[in-house]
Amino acid sequence: MLKLAQVQDYAHHAEPARPSRAPRPQHLYYAFLSYSHKDKEDADWLHDELERFRVPRSLEGKLTENGVIPKTLKPVFRDRNELAAADDLGEEIREALAASRFLIVLCSPDAAKSRWTNAEIETFKRSHPDGCVLAAILSGEPFASDIPGSEHLECFPPALTHKYDRRGRATGKRVEPLAADLRDNGDGRRMGFLKLVAGMLGVGLDDLVQREATHRHRRLAWLAAASVVGMAVTSGLAVTAIQARDAARDERREAEGLVAYMLGDLKEKLEPIGRLDALDGVGSRVLAYYSKQDASELSDAALLQRSRALSLMAQVANLRGNLDTAQRLYREAAAGTAEAVERDPTDAQRLFDHAQNIYHFGELARDRGDPKAAETAYREYKRLADQMVAIEPDNLKYRMEVQYARENLGIVLFNQRRYAEAAALFEGALGPIESLAALDPQNSAYQRERATILSWVAQSQWVLGRLDAAIRVRQRQISFLEQQLKGDASDVLVREKLIPARRSLGLLLTQRGNVEGGVEQFTLALDEAHRLMSVEPTNSLWQELAATVRLELASNLISLGRNEEAGREVAAGCGAASALRTKDPSAAGWRTLQSNCFDRRARLALQSGATAQSSAFAERALASSRTEKSGDPVTDRYRVAAEGRLLGDIRQRAGDAEGARSAWSAAIAQLPQNVAERPWEMNERAELLKRVGRAHDARPLTERLAAMGYRSLR
Repeated sequence: MLKLAQVQDYAHHAEPARPSRAPRPQHLYYAFLSYSHKDKEDADWLHDELERFRVPRSLEGKLTENGVIPKTLKPVFRDRNELAAADDLGEEIREALAASRFLIVLCSPDAAKSRWTNAEIETFKRSHPDGCVLAAILSGEPFASDIPGSEHLECFPPALTHKYDRRGRATGKRVEPLAADLRDNGDGRRMGFLKLVAGMLGVGLDDLVQREATHRHRRLAWLAAASVVGMAVTSGLAVTAIQARDAARDERREAEGLVAYMLGDLKEKLEPIGRLDALDGVGSRVLAYYSKQDASELSDAALLQRSRALSLMAQVANLRGNLDTAQRLYREAAAGTAEAVERDPTDAQRLFDHAQNIYHFGELARDRGDPKAAETAYREYKRLADQMVAIEPDNLKYRMEVQYARENLGIVLFNQRRYAEAAALFEGALGPIESLAALDPQNSAYQRERATILSWVAQSQWVLGRLDAAIRVRQRQISFLEQQLKGDASDVLVREKLIPARRSLGLLLTQRGNVEGGVEQFTLALDEAHRLMSVEPTNSLWQELAATVRLELASNLISLGRNEEAGREVAAGCGAASALRTKDPSAAGWRTLQSNCFDRRARLALQSGATAQSSAFAERALASSRTEKSGDPVTDRYRVAAEGRLLGDIRQRAGDAEGARSAWSAAIAQLPQNVAERPWEMNERAELLKRVGRAHDARPLTERLAAMGYRSLR
């Protein structure tokens, strides 16, 4: 299912814009209910609920973005009742629409096909802001018409997804309506109803939920008292017992609705602000509620909600670095979701919930450096995702889970250097992800995922020696990111992705012998970093990206003999690296920056003939490289070997043949045996073998590199 724009919860967003105090137009109706008459039963229910609703006294009279909060939502216009005696049906509807503050559209496949429902939306939008239109999903799927073969499931009338300008003219742009999902697998009727009310009043959903809870407590107290009196003065004990049982059942259902809110909307509000204590508090309260009940007697819904609470607390423990606690809680959560799946293995949502816990097993295993356990978890995650799609093939959310599973499995295989397997998974995910992103261009998560998978496809092509293919994919990724910026030039997340994308393309071009092309890409990447740092100069990630690019650019400039320019880049890059190291000397990426700084300074000094100074910098680069911990021991050993080769080259230039051979031999000793090598690793091994007189052993490697079109700067 697509993630829809939700009915706003104004009270808990960042500080909202100050409500306008200009006089608002007087409205005869608080809301206009638009629906297909095939949905009459649902319309009757919603109309009655809206007109019966009493605004909490604590909210009455408050000023919000939507005006002064009234005591009730009456009257709500419904054409079947209000226009029964009208002489001119069309004119009366237009007048009623103009006189209504809000339009509520009951969305279903029947509504999507109703030309009258669509016409009502168009008429209302021409005279009201987009925020005054709310959708209530009864059945079907939003945006299903975008999926070939699923058009019959579409529940949104066309006008609902079209944007109108302030003059009431259709712009041709697509918009996601503010929506509450009344379906059982969505918000449910009660929570969906409260979301609609909160959206119209301009208040937080939790304000209304608290009111509901208070109302229930009072009602339960009354029922308890009535039961005691009844037992004392009447003989209708059987009737009283039945009523009490029904009340308890209703109370449990409503309490579980509150729990669903705590684990859904409230959790989503707390996560972005990073309040771990608040998240922990939410999960703890939910578990306290369920701890008073026998888990084996829990309903299916309660069992799943208990598992979600456990998952939430596991997430908090993981963010705090308590991996053992996180693993225990995820296992407990998975036991609950596994039980729910066993009760009904045809329920795709249960499979989804269970898959999320399995995914976290994989993430924890990766964090602990256990790739085999991570692989096992990700394969199970993919199996569950495939099952979801088999049950609901038109559900975009489940289809996206399959691609996430492929990507995660591909990453863990890539990190095990099983490149061919990883590449197959990345390439298998690319087509479907691009299709999903095209189907829903407004979904930022899908667009980000498209850029990410393109990056992994390019990376896997590179390590397999397919340099030209990798270049083409990087170019596609950059073109896509630039297109995204045309829609929103201020999106820092897109600009952030552009930096490593251009840097990688620059490295690829350089390795294909196009050194000038590499310089161009490094320069463009640096421009993006400067734009970002003008927004937030203290962002350490952006500083690190800029410093890394500067040092790559310096390498190319040195090879072109442009030493003065290279010196400026080295000075700026190393200055930034030094500042970062001061913040945290233990950061792995910043240790690599330090090694690169010494390396570039050694090469610059060598270019100018200062061999003694060059040798000193090379010694420091070699020592620094020995402290690097990238997470891949093979990569770390090749880094040490590369700095050892540089030291040997400098000693040979200084006339110290024995010292040179000693450095090269020590470097060769660092190289792992029988490891599938990346192109630059193959080049490093071949160059070292040639330096110690083993050109015959190096020949197969140089031939493979030549077949790839690989060129080395040094």
